[in-house]
Amino acid sequence: MRDVNRIDPFLQKIGEIWKTECPDWRFGQLIFNLLIEYGVPFYWEEEDFLEKLEDYFKHDNKGE
Repeated sequence: MRDVNRIDPFLQKIGEIWKTECPDWRFGQLIFNLLIEYGVPFYWEEEDFLEKLEDYFKHDNKGE
């Protein structure tokens, strides 16, 4: 079983990025735009997800 203690820091980081980079977006917009850029995240570990999320905003995609 995976460590449940990984969940809160993961969600907190998503919240920080959301508040900083695109606070006007709905959560669905955030996830949808990420999926369009990187594809289906089924096999991504939490670190991979956060890496892609941070990378997405390095490319100034807030206007989409």
